[in-house]
Amino acid sequence: MNAGIAGASYETVQRYGDAAKQHYVAHSGVDNELGKKLAKGLKQISEEKVNPDYEYQNIHQQAGFAAEVKDVARKNAEKIIKGDSSRKVRTDDLGRVNDPLYDTVTVDSKGNIIEGTGAQMKFLGASESDPSGEGNAARALEKLQSKKFQKYLDADVKIDVPSDQYDRIIQEADNKIEALSKQLESQKQAGNTEQAQKLQERIDKLKKIKKNLRKSTVSSAEAVFARQHPGLSTAIDVAKLSHRAGIQTAKSSALIGGSFSIVRNLVSVYKGEEEPEEAIKNVAKDTATTAAVGYGTGFAGTAIKGAMQNAGSEYVRALSKTNIAGTIVAATVSVTKTMSRYFKGEIDGVECMETLGEQGTGMISSAMFAAIGQTAIPIPIVGGLIGGMVGYAISSATYGILMESLKEAKLAKEERDQIERACEEHIRMIRQYRAEMDKIINDYLIDSMDLFRESFSGIKNALAIGDVDWFIDSANTITENFGGNVAFSSMDEFNNKMLNGSSFKI
Repeated sequence: MNAGIAGASYETVQRYGDAAKQHYVAHSGVDNELGKKLAKGLKQISEEKVNPDYEYQNIHQQAGFAAEVKDVARKNAEKIIKGDSSRKVRTDDLGRVNDPLYDTVTVDSKGNIIEGTGAQMKFLGASESDPSGEGNAARALEKLQSKKFQKYLDADVKIDVPSDQYDRIIQEADNKIEALSKQLESQKQAGNTEQAQKLQERIDKLKKIKKNLRKSTVSSAEAVFARQHPGLSTAIDVAKLSHRAGIQTAKSSALIGGSFSIVRNLVSVYKGEEEPEEAIKNVAKDTATTAAVGYGTGFAGTAIKGAMQNAGSEYVRALSKTNIAGTIVAATVSVTKTMSRYFKGEIDGVECMETLGEQGTGMISSAMFAAIGQTAIPIPIVGGLIGGMVGYAISSATYGILMESLKEAKLAKEERDQIERACEEHIRMIRQYRAEMDKIINDYLIDSMDLFRESFSGIKNALAIGDVDWFIDSANTITENFGGNVAFSSMDEFNNKMLNGSSFKI
């Protein structure tokens, strides 16, 4: 079943993970995958100097730049999710710093600018004397009517404004048009042609502003928050995308889990092993459980995939395009560090389990959890141990996500009931994996402490200094001592196998 969930989740995690990458790029200012550097990322903008005497003005000016970066990331994330190959780009990032007309343009898949897509972003109207922001829209409209902004109207440039101001600016414009129209009628009746002409020009200008105005994806408050807290702002956007991915994978996983459960329970009813009422309950519970696992897969997988895709390491970026590699990397590193502490006697078996449970969200990028242990170290006992650890970690992580969902204020009753049932199932799974771990540790691994101490110490030290060959050799020591066959003995050997086109199992 887990393999089915992983397969169903793969496309969603890849797509939403690619979308999440846009926010990691926006934060760091570097696109490692494409080898491009932005003029400024959110992190760099947050580090710009602020004059204490003009702090409010400086922060809001810098927030305008942060809004541009954030809006581009959000727009491109949505394009990726929808399968649109075009991308929104800041003109600064194209080398056209301080472009006289456009802050952003849209380019096609080949990087060519699409005609008519140029736009300005204007975060106007904020005033230190108006902390509530009640007059922001009126002040913004006044500025948009000034001579300074006439060039944008003359060039028919689209103007993006804060999402929270758009509707109010439009309303302000309508009110002004209505008032000016009454004045215009009066002047016409009085025969004041010159005055009537001026009023008509003002009305036409307001209508042009309305026509060219667009709602940005970023609000005034979000822009300031991104300027002051770039990391947290980025994490919130990634979490929102991850949640959407989780919902999608939960749906597909529920279909898979539900169909498996229906078949299994129908057979049980036919054999007389359970009553129809009990079978219905089991199907409902199984469906909710697989949906929860699917949600965890989509949620964490998206966040991790996005981060891996923009990693500085070429190997990690390559792994981001696979379904299982991210889980292997995360699981191996987390397990190594914690297991090293266990074999040194710093923590007992239960603490080892609990620590791995807490680290669970760092060990998820696909649903093929049962295969992780055997893939990382292909020997039955150790593979089973690591598989148990990952199962425990995933259950713990998913349970934590579900508990957070229960804290949401506006959950429908059926949603709450479903989540509570899923929580119950994950508590059972946590206990089951914990018992399996304790049994393996107590029955088998105690006799092999010296071997594991030495090997895991080598793995930990290799990770610390980045010695890949030492890491491989230490892992192979465990494999060979328990009768396993090693796939490769060095990084060079691994690279040769990867490049020669032949298939091999790791």
